[in-house]
Amino acid sequence: MTALVHTVIDSPLGPLTAVAEEESGALTGLYFARHLRMPPPEALGPRVSTGFVAVRGQLAEYFSGERTRFDLPLAPRGNAFQLKVWRLLERIPYGQRRSYGQLARELGDVSLAQAVGSANARNPISVIVPCHRVVGADGSLTGYAGGLARKRFLLELEEPAADRAARLF
Repeated sequence: MTALVHTVIDSPLGPLTAVAEEESGALTGLYFARHLRMPPPEALGPRVSTGFVAVRGQLAEYFSGERTRFDLPLAPRGNAFQLKVWRLLERIPYGQRRSYGQLARELGDVSLAQAVGSANARNPISVIVPCHRVVGADGSLTGYAGGLARKRFLLELEEPAADRAARLF
């Protein structure tokens, strides 16, 4: 298995722990503080103060509203089904949302909605692989490994200006 390294990146949502393959630099994880299902510290590899330049830069651009797509090498670790779901997440456009059922239909079987939810909950690369864009069938905010307040923040950050202006609250 490829050796990993990690660093901590400041963000408007608190510190983010970025984990990457040491040799290739491909990102394997991006976790919030108190992230559900975060690997144990020893699984993250040593903390480094160098590298992660593109990750830091693209996250800064995203949080400032200048970036709507990430262009980073990714190497999430999961089973075949999880990887398939995470690839679907990457295709959800900025500012849009999908339900678990919609993603299950894209996979060809609406009965997979719960399995899609489980895979979504285990997405190791928060923000960049946008699991926050997945909502309940009625549009409600559902669980998020970083907490619902962070999910709401990310969705509001991505909300089109016209939609934001139309909201009363």
